[in-house]
Amino acid sequence: MMRQMGIRTEEMEGVREVIIRFSDRELVISNAQVTLTEMAGQRAYQVVGEAQERSLKPEICDEDIELVMEQAGVERKVAERALKETEGDIAEAILKLKEKS
Repeated sequence: MMRQMGIRTEEMEGVREVIIRFSDRELVISNAQVTLTEMAGQRAYQVVGEAQERSLKPEICDEDIELVMEQAGVERKVAERALKETEGDIAEAILKLKEKS
């Protein structure tokens, strides 16, 4: 009956995981079962599986903070803020702080 209405469904084989990216995190669906439904020129994907959320923001370790503090001659909070603004890029954080001084 669905075919008569122009609706086609298909199980997608070989899918291991599906990743949905947000601006600050990812939703990773492992052991994913994906069903593709086509209707009126539109495609819809139904995903079933085990979902886990991952942060995309880099974790900033103490060694990185201390290196930025030492190289840029700034306090800890300033170094941390610069590393967060540069998404953990040490060189960019140091350059940014040196430009300000």
